[in-house]
Amino acid sequence: MRRAVYTLLLVVTAGMATARIIGVELVYEPSIAVRAWPKDRPEKMPTFSSNDRSRWATVRALVEEGSFVIGKRVVDPASPTGYRDEGIGFTDGYKSVDFVKNPDTELFYSSKPPLLTCLVAGEYWLLNKSLGWTLQEPRYRWPVVCTILLTFNLLPLIIFLRLLSNLLEEYGTTDWGRLFVYTAACFGTFLTTFAVTLNNHTPAACCVLFAVYPLLRGRSTESSPFTPLQLLISGFFAGLAFALDLPAASFTAALGLFVMFNRSKGLIFYVPAALVPIAALIFTNYLAIGDVTPAYDKFGGPWYEYEGSHWMKAKLNPNQPGIDFAREPKHIYAFHMLLGHHGLFSLTPIWLLAIVGLFWKRTSLQLRHLNGLTALLTAVVIVFYIYKTNNYGGWTAGPRWQFWLTPLYLLAMLPVADALSRVKFGRLLAYACLGVAVFSAVYPVWNPWRHPWAYQLCEYMGWLKY
Repeated sequence: MRRAVYTLLLVVTAGMATARIIGVELVYEPSIAVRAWPKDRPEKMPTFSSNDRSRWATVRALVEEGSFVIGKRVVDPASPTGYRDEGIGFTDGYKSVDFVKNPDTELFYSSKPPLLTCLVAGEYWLLNKSLGWTLQEPRYRWPVVCTILLTFNLLPLIIFLRLLSNLLEEYGTTDWGRLFVYTAACFGTFLTTFAVTLNNHTPAACCVLFAVYPLLRGRSTESSPFTPLQLLISGFFAGLAFALDLPAASFTAALGLFVMFNRSKGLIFYVPAALVPIAALIFTNYLAIGDVTPAYDKFGGPWYEYEGSHWMKAKLNPNQPGIDFAREPKHIYAFHMLLGHHGLFSLTPIWLLAIVGLFWKRTSLQLRHLNGLTALLTAVVIVFYIYKTNNYGGWTAGPRWQFWLTPLYLLAMLPVADALSRVKFGRLLAYACLGVAVFSAVYPVWNPWRHPWAYQLCEYMGWLKY
């Protein structure tokens, strides 16, 4: 019966995500004051925000022009600024603040790590060459975008949920606990929220589960050594998680410790497999901007702070408004990142159950080891962002820097859900946490690149204004 329920929930999740992907379109909202209302009816576009448009512009440039260059700055005496910017990145549907400009060549590039973009461009090339679909023509935009989103977002998510059900069956002890965690995975996380937009967070989170799955499957009652094939699979997806979402580098390293603890010579297989996608990231980054380090490393320099750049605004105006330029004491930033308007635990309170689960002793040895590493990763990520940044991730429906931790938290939550299932008050508490999590995930129904409900509530009540 549990298997039947898993399948029903998976079908519902896939159907809902597919419908949102097929209906993807930028919707203009009068309530957003920072965006000028168009004088004429805007052209319909299946791209949402600076983040995904930056990637789509590069995808077009790679296939249609054979280059990572998405624009260039040319001298124009007739312009008030003395120059004009032209290219794919400056056309309707592709304009973005997530561009960098090489100060030596005056050429524009996406600021996003290029590996995912190259993979997407590969599928676009196949669609273009085999079917003639092109993003240049309005009638083909939706077939191209929807096909790619179904491939890179929905398909991995379906596999993610299927594999997760296997682990829940193996490590769970109650019907209610297993089904609670699975329902949370289907409807209570931001992975489905972001499945409708080209982003690196959803596939990276899936890769995290794909990496731990071969190390957990079949080991709930005994701790047998990992096989070479299991280590190769785990290493590859751990490296791919890092290559897709750079903060997941800590996960790749921590999982290596997990492997070494179980099998001292396991790193012989794990490390080379992990290096394959990491090397691909470095190689594509060099092809894109001529440097092995990501464009992010140039933040605060001329690549970001050029005339007309979004990031130049703060340099010109120390009081520049907007969440990208939040200036807060560290304790205020820490509060909002954890329990406030972009809070990891306020928007998705089921993760509070996961935190308890990280220190739960009544579970299998293998899961306890993984939970220990998850606790370490949580501490590293939180401390890093509190002390090194004041960045909430821009306009985003949730704390996207931590999305890759989702599968680890779901597994950590399982023994706590099993325990709560035996107490009526415990089940009610879990229901309340899940209800808020689902609300947070569904609230940005039109566009995941929007502020969370908690942020909008704070603005509405006049509690804060960035």
